[in-house]
Amino acid sequence: MASNYNNSAWFYDRLSRLVYGRALINAQVYLLQFVPANSAVLIVGGGTGWILEELTKIHPSGLGITYVEIAADMMARSRRQNTGLNSVVFINDAIENVGINREFDAVITPFLFDNFTEATAQTVFNYIHQLLKPGAIWLNADFQLTGKWWQSVLLKAMFLFFRILCKIEASELPDVDRLFTSGGFKALEGKCFYGDFVVAKIYKKR
Repeated sequence: MASNYNNSAWFYDRLSRLVYGRALINAQVYLLQFVPANSAVLIVGGGTGWILEELTKIHPSGLGITYVEIAADMMARSRRQNTGLNSVVFINDAIENVGINREFDAVITPFLFDNFTEATAQTVFNYIHQLLKPGAIWLNADFQLTGKWWQSVLLKAMFLFFRILCKIEASELPDVDRLFTSGGFKALEGKCFYGDFVVAKIYKKR
């Protein structure tokens, strides 16, 4: 069952801000400072594409961006974003279905893995992994449970909502830390948001 956020494209960003304030935005913006200048960048699951404008504020030119988003309505909004003088290739498909014949210096996965079961998360991780150059950085933002009761309540409500509306397959968070550890990545640094429920981490491919 492939998740697809077409049904929520028109209100997704507003709903995010209503529930989380700017936490999800701030987590992703925090990661963008680690994108190297003049690099090849892969963005997977960028949603409505506002992240492109934020990245362009840091790098007005010089980036070669490949932007992969499965939801056509999200992609339509992404294409309208300002990308400055950066080169952007838009691909409207699931990343594991895309044949990409290039390697990347950096990849950004904003709240991607929480859509998947453990098995699917592993498949997607492996596919992205093989697209990265040695020494490439992986910038990941996602949810995490740190033992606070309200986190589990909010997470269950979120999964139920998006399973009904967008057909996501997940009902619990995959073990993202295990993916990166077993994949041979080194965690460089990170930052938590929204009572530690949201985490942004920077990893480096060994």
